Amino acid sequence: MGKFDKYKIDLKRMQADSVKYDFLLDNLFFTHIDAPEVQKGKVNVALNVKKTSRAYEFTFVTEGTVLVPCDRCLDEMEMIISSNDKLMVKFGPEYAEEGDNLIVIPEEEGEINVAWFMYEFIALSIPMKHVHGPGKCNKSVTTKLNKHLRTTAEDDSDETFETVEEDNNGVEDIEQPIDPRWNELKKILDNN
Repeated sequence: MGKFDKYKIDLKRMQADSVKYDFLLDNLFFTHIDAPEVQKGKVNVALNVKKTSRAYEFTFVTEGTVLVPCDRCLDEMEMIISSNDKLMVKFGPEYAEEGDNLIVIPEEEGEINVAWFMYEFIALSIPMKHVHGPGKCNKSVTTKLNKHLRTTAEDDSDETFETVEEDNNGVEDIEQPIDPRWNELKKILDNN
């Protein structure tokens, strides 16, 4: 029995018009899938397969948590995952992906393995930016980051890695120190 055999859906032997499957994706699943975005987690996937006149409609309801590295300190952080995704599957002469959510599988095989599709839906539901909440990042890493943000050797200010201020429109701006070397470059523009 292969690593992902339990994620195979046999469409040819499907008796009812609608079948439900429940999958628990744990650390072992993410280790076996061996993809870079998610290495650990615990995610429940409820899959409903509905037979229509021309195809099979797969509805994935995904909920759980995954561990991803923090963009700032690189420590693992828990990310809550929740998504609803659809996939259409139909029979054809050979395997093909047509469009964003249409898969053609060979009719003589009559089955599809949904392991990789579930992983992709999880990976796509992770936000682009994942950073710990305020004060939860690794203290030693943020201290080093703050040290390297100083513009001169004499600068002993207690600036934090990220200072957030609101302007009068209620929009947040991130205040970052300006490197004094840019002032010298601006003089070149002033001379023209």
